Amino acid sequence: MASLVLLLLQSSLWVTLVLLISPAQSLTCTTQKFSNNKLYSQCLDLPSLGSYLHWTYDSSNSSLSIAFIAPPAKSDGWISWAINPTGTGMVGSQSLIAFKQSDGSMVVKTYDIKSYSSLVEGKLSFDVWDTSAEYSGGVMRIFAKVKLPEKASSVNHVWQVGPSVASGRPDAHEFQGANLNAKGKLSLNGSQISTTTTSVDSRTKKKNIHGILNAVSWGILFPLGVIIARYLRTFESADPAWFYLHAFCQTSSYAIGVAGWATGIKLGSESKGIEYTGHRNIGIALFSLATLQIFALFIRPKKDHKYRFYWNIYHHGLGYAIIVLGILNVFKGINILSPAQKWKSAYIICIAVLGGIALLLEVITWIVVLRKKSRRSTKPYDGYNNGQGSQRPLGF
Repeated sequence: MASLVLLLLQSSLWVTLVLLISPAQSLTCTTQKFSNNKLYSQCLDLPSLGSYLHWTYDSSNSSLSIAFIAPPAKSDGWISWAINPTGTGMVGSQSLIAFKQSDGSMVVKTYDIKSYSSLVEGKLSFDVWDTSAEYSGGVMRIFAKVKLPEKASSVNHVWQVGPSVASGRPDAHEFQGANLNAKGKLSLNGSQISTTTTSVDSRTKKKNIHGILNAVSWGILFPLGVIIARYLRTFESADPAWFYLHAFCQTSSYAIGVAGWATGIKLGSESKGIEYTGHRNIGIALFSLATLQIFALFIRPKKDHKYRFYWNIYHHGLGYAIIVLGILNVFKGINILSPAQKWKSAYIICIAVLGGIALLLEVITWIVVLRKKSRRSTKPYDGYNNGQGSQRPLGF
C-alpha cells in the first residue's frame, strides 16, 4: 500500500512538472510555426536569452529574410536583432527593435547604434524592408528582410532583450552574462556558427580571472587569516606559528586582491558605457582599506605600549569591515558574471564551512579563556596594562 502511494505521488510530481513547462520553453526552432505561415530554410536555437532565429538567404540578390523570436525581459519590454558590419558587439550594430506602442500594437524601429549611450532612431547602413512584429504567448517576433553585401558568407549578429520602453524609446537592457554574450557569427548557408568571437573569449577569460582572483583573496584567504589570528592565538602551543600563518594569509590575500583589482580596472577601461557602480565602489573601498591595513603593520606598537590597545581596535575593526565588504562584493561579482550555479553554490559552501569552523572555535576559545580566568581569579590583572597577556574572545 505504501509503495502504491509513493508511486502515485511520484506520478503526480512528474505531471505537475510537465504542466509547469510552458510551450515556449518546450519548443525548439525546428518545431516553431508562424501565424503568417512563413517558411525559412534555416533556423537556430540561439545560446542566450531564450532566443531563436529563422532565416533564408537569397544569394541571387544578396537578401536575408529573418524571423527573430525572444521573450522580452518584462511584458512591456522590447526585443532586438542586429547586424554589426564593423565589429562583434553592440557598438556599430544596425538594429531592429520591436516593442508595443501605447495603443498595444507592435512596431519595429531601426537604430544605428554608435555608442552605448547613443540610441537614436534612424536609417541603417543597409536597406531594410517588409518589417513587422507580433506578440503572443509571452514572446515577441520580428520579421524583416535586409540587403547584404554581395558574396557575403557570414555576418556578425547581435540580439538583445530589454525590460521597458519610455516615451517610445527602449530603456537600457541588463548587463548580465546572458546579455553580454548575446552575439556571434551567423553563417548564411546554415553551417555551424560561432557563438562567440576571439575577442569575446578573451574578455570572458579576463572576467573569469578577475572573479577568481577576488573570490580567493577577499572571499576566502582574508577571512581564513582572520580566523587564524582570532582563535589560534588562544593556544600557547600555536605561538608564534599563528602569527606567521596570519601574516602569510593576509599578505597573500592583498597581493592576489591587488591583481584582481587591476584586472577589474582594465576591464572597466575596455567597457565604455558599461558600469557596475556598486561593485566598482566596493572594490575601490576594499583596495583602500586593505592598503591601510597593510601599512598599519609598519606602525604596530609593542605589546606593552600604551597605544597598543587602540591600535588593536583599529586593526581588528578594519579587518572585520574588509571581510564583510569582500564577501558582499564576491556575491555581486557572481551575479554580474552569471556563471553556472555550481560555482555560486561552491562559494556558498566554502563560506559556510569557514563560518562553521569560526563558530566552533568561538565556543572553544570562550572555554579556554574562562578556564584561564578561573585559574587567575585572585589576580585583578594579568600583568599587562593593555590586555595582551591572554587571548580574549574579542581578540583585543
